[in-house]
Amino acid sequence: MRNSTVSTRLYRGSRRFSVILAAALMCSVAPVPAQHAGGAPQAAASHPFALTVDSIMRGPDLVGWAPDAVRWSADSSKVYFDWRKPGEDEASTYVVARAGGEPRKLTDEEVKHVPPPNGRWDREHRRILASVGGDIVIVEPDGTRRQITRTSGAESSPRWARRDTHVTYVRDGNLFIVPVTGETTALVTQLTDVTPKKVEPRLTDSQKFLRDEEEALIKHVREEKAQKKKQEDKAKKDKLPAFELADRQAASDLMLSPDGKHVFIIVSERPASAKNTIVPNFVTETGYTADIQGRTNVGDSQDRRLLAMLNLETGKSVWADGSFAPPAPQAEKAAAAGSTTGAENQPGRKAEREIRWSMPAVSGDGQHVVAGARSTDNKDRWFVALDPETGKTNVIDTLHDDAWIREAGFGGGAIEFLRDSPRAWFLSERDGWMHLYAIDVSAPDGAAKPLTSGKWEITSAEVSADGTKFYITSTEAHPGERHLYSLPIDGGVRTKITAMTGSNQATVSPDDSTLALVHSYSNKPPELYLSPNAPGAAARQVTTTPTAEWRSFTWIDPKVITFKARDGVEVYARLYTPEMIGARRDASHPGVVFVHGAGYAQNAHKYWASYFREYMFHNLLASRGYVVLDVDYRASSGYGRDWRTAIYRHMGGKDLEDIVDGAKVLAAKEQVNPKRIGVYGGSYGGFITLMAMFTTPDVFAAGAALRPVTDWAHYNHGYTSAILNVPQKDMEAYRRSSPIYFAEGLKGALLICHGMVDTNVHFQDSVRLAQRLIELRKENWSIAPYPVENHGFTEETSWADEYKRILKLFEDNLRTTKAGKATN
Repeated sequence: MRNSTVSTRLYRGSRRFSVILAAALMCSVAPVPAQHAGGAPQAAASHPFALTVDSIMRGPDLVGWAPDAVRWSADSSKVYFDWRKPGEDEASTYVVARAGGEPRKLTDEEVKHVPPPNGRWDREHRRILASVGGDIVIVEPDGTRRQITRTSGAESSPRWARRDTHVTYVRDGNLFIVPVTGETTALVTQLTDVTPKKVEPRLTDSQKFLRDEEEALIKHVREEKAQKKKQEDKAKKDKLPAFELADRQAASDLMLSPDGKHVFIIVSERPASAKNTIVPNFVTETGYTADIQGRTNVGDSQDRRLLAMLNLETGKSVWADGSFAPPAPQAEKAAAAGSTTGAENQPGRKAEREIRWSMPAVSGDGQHVVAGARSTDNKDRWFVALDPETGKTNVIDTLHDDAWIREAGFGGGAIEFLRDSPRAWFLSERDGWMHLYAIDVSAPDGAAKPLTSGKWEITSAEVSADGTKFYITSTEAHPGERHLYSLPIDGGVRTKITAMTGSNQATVSPDDSTLALVHSYSNKPPELYLSPNAPGAAARQVTTTPTAEWRSFTWIDPKVITFKARDGVEVYARLYTPEMIGARRDASHPGVVFVHGAGYAQNAHKYWASYFREYMFHNLLASRGYVVLDVDYRASSGYGRDWRTAIYRHMGGKDLEDIVDGAKVLAAKEQVNPKRIGVYGGSYGGFITLMAMFTTPDVFAAGAALRPVTDWAHYNHGYTSAILNVPQKDMEAYRRSSPIYFAEGLKGALLICHGMVDTNVHFQDSVRLAQRLIELRKENWSIAPYPVENHGFTEETSWADEYKRILKLFEDNLRTTKAGKATN
């Protein structure tokens, strides 16, 4: 599930819905001069900031839009980035010199001549290849833009081929190639003919008898048949190498091997019997309700992902052999019976566990091919050496997890070869933490060797332009920080390069001399910096993103703390207190615990939160005398495998215990009244809020569940099946993890907010829970549906309406004093 938040109109539930018209309270706090994280005063705005729900829910229009899509020019002299400067209506592409200075907005014409975001550089890092608006383009070192295609169709997956002298791309499920060495683009050649399998008409016995008799009796019929066969044989010689797709199959990606002999084809196969959900959209331009086709639910039939190889010289095709996958565990054998792993055309194959393939990685000399495969039950991942001629496979690395595996980059980029080397590298959680590994594919008994280790995680890795080292971003300094390190290509001593506390997302210049950093701190939104590529070098700020109004206020720098959970583990959390914003604690001593979404996400850190609206709302609560705790509960990201899988087969178990233990910390160490603690969160946070209100009703006096999952059997397959398996085989896990089964436990005041066109967690989840609460004759609850909102809200008015209701919920149930008397 993704991070976001939800809102809409409010109805109250007793035995029926009735509209609640009460207006939410507002609050204003006098501003004080703001400072950067480093302490330098900022210029005050002409209109000082008023801390109100309406103000903070302006979102990016207030705090700004972070610099994005950072990329260097080929000669390392300039940095390009996408940015929406304060006061602008839309994002534009900007450029700044490596030496720094004022960034300049490019014209639409100039943008055509700069490196596109997410393009592929050639080996020399001079030209960049990309798909732009469905067409293929190359930008040369001097900025010349070469249009490789210009069609009404959609070209995708551009790749360099034949030592960067050609380009391949995919259109309509086929692979095309074009030379790009001359000044003008040469002839485009189609390499494959991927088509649906032709189905010959089935004849009855009577029809077959007449056909055979006609051929036996009439010489002319025999001669015509022979002539037709000659023409077909001649056509086959001139025909493109063909690959036939079965029913419900499509070629989703194709890649040419370096030697130009084989094409690797990822084939997706739609399930035959799956049922998609429907999300009704009530507010449309036609005035009629429209149906949005949604996803399938967990446990329903899912698509398959197969891998085939097509020999362009012989036209022969083979499927990658998945027989290396061991039989499914006992609980899965019934489902596996009759299914295969994509080698259906291989005689005598046994039906093994179903797997999903990724596009292979190929060594620069074309001698070694490695593909990733993952079991659909989420327990295993294999890297296999692959023979593209026969489809035979040899396992070179395995990863197993009794809960579910987490593998960085799976589905594309899971493993990569070093340049002109049989050594490949990948990220893996095999020792309990995400680390960097290398393997020599050419070695007969080669085994993956760790290049990093420790109780910290790598969040990203890449090889330097010259191929001599890795650049990794990791949590080694602190779980709540992100820093760039360099590491020799063969492993060894790491060198920490960035120094600013917080998050540092670096893009290294092609000449390896300079870093373009997107840096943020807890109370300082992301900005672009430039820094020499040297340990501890000072960085120069390039952008100023937040509005002057936002910068005029002194925002809380929340304290990152730890506390011991009931089982003795250290839990990280962010703490906000009234003293941090110059306010007094309310006489009622109220507290609030915030629960971030996504489950696997992190929010107790020292950099700008993706939950920035919630961050500002916590400033507002603190200004009213509340103490707020933002907990990285069990299953949050950044804390290793055991932390991640602690919720296996029981969501609402260890994760909820951490939230409850956090509430106890507020009472024990922050003098919060244990009878006046609230809880709220969105998506997974909404789910935890419901579990808290239903299963620990004496801990929380009030809770706001935003876009919550109420029944995991109604959520999607990819996320849910990993953690809870599938409902038809592990219903116990679903029943103890789904709030709808515990609704009778509700005692405190509950607010449910949900977007009605939510295509992720469907509005149906909240509707079904509402009916359950009605049938249980529960009265102290309300529901706010938001007619035009998806899972992540977009309308400022929806955000404001939702958070006014949350504020009113807490004010009415957690405080005894009136709002006007409780501010600073």
